[in-house]
Amino acid sequence: MFQMGTLGLGSNLFLSPLAGYTNLPFRLVIREVGGVDLCTTDLVNARSLIERNPKALKLIESNDSDRPLAVQLFGAVPEEMRDAALYLESLGVSAIDINMGCPVRKVVKTGGGSAMMTELPKTQALVRGMVEALNIPVTAKMRLGWDDDNITAPDLTRALVDAGCAAIFVHGRTRAQGFEGTVKLDGIRRVVEAVPNLPVVGNGDVTSAEAAAHMFEATGCAGVSIGRGAFYNPWIFKHTRHYIETGELLPEPTFDERIRVLRRHYDLMVDVFGEDRGSVMFRKVAPWYAKRFGPAKPFNKAIVQISTRDEFEKILTDYLDWRTQFTGTDGNLRPQYELEPLIASFMKNPETAVESRKSIPVPKGPVEVW
Repeated sequence: MFQMGTLGLGSNLFLSPLAGYTNLPFRLVIREVGGVDLCTTDLVNARSLIERNPKALKLIESNDSDRPLAVQLFGAVPEEMRDAALYLESLGVSAIDINMGCPVRKVVKTGGGSAMMTELPKTQALVRGMVEALNIPVTAKMRLGWDDDNITAPDLTRALVDAGCAAIFVHGRTRAQGFEGTVKLDGIRRVVEAVPNLPVVGNGDVTSAEAAAHMFEATGCAGVSIGRGAFYNPWIFKHTRHYIETGELLPEPTFDERIRVLRRHYDLMVDVFGEDRGSVMFRKVAPWYAKRFGPAKPFNKAIVQISTRDEFEKILTDYLDWRTQFTGTDGNLRPQYELEPLIASFMKNPETAVESRKSIPVPKGPVEVW
């Protein structure tokens, strides 16, 4: 269904890397729900991998159920990026993705992330060196440009085609926008038009199957990559694939199904990171699920303090009892508490659209340990 250089994939839907979130437990949850093939790790510092930094090695942790897998690297030193990629290839990774889009200041100031969009010859040479050294595909994730006055994505994409890049993932905002404003589908379309013989994958604010289908139609992109939308809705890949293939919209997951997947995600966090660390890390994950629970104030307040499995189970049990006051005899939320559908920024009426999030949390600490 999707060809990325020498790598054939069964789906043109992708899990985007999201620092601090797209770890092994979440990737396994997404794969179990279905609809996706290639998933990508959190962004990883190339130098940290070369030095075998334990935190960096944890970021790339995987298993046989987590395939095919791409690792996203960031860095600006060609030799370090090449050597880190060679190490990953030796581990059996399916593809290497280069981060050229991260707007976070501590990544940009190293010369990586969005900074790579400002120096096209240097970036092209770095990519060419990686492509020539590897036997697996090299892809790049970028934004439209540094700001509205410096839209470099079409030119950079052409340069990367010449360097041997196998696919381009493009987020429809500039670095200056961060995560504010509307994703610009026309900007993604211009990248698609710039390289008619290379697969371009669109990204940004895809929160539903309809939004993914709209991005395909409006941009002509070959694939769609989803990040934050998958945290709201881990079923988005399965539902999108079904909708594109049949034209039928599947119903939203039941509350019981959401709780089942929440529990599964927690179990995997404990399996991979241990009960103490897994519980602490789950503090920032659980509220994403709760966004589609309906009334959840006591759950959100309590879950961000868990440290043990017993605490998790008690908080969940208490919440399930508390939530019954908002449901009917069938267990569904009463009409006044029903949730509004998730609408992508590029599908909202610009006169009524309200910005709900200007930034996302990023991992703490120096970039060297990412």
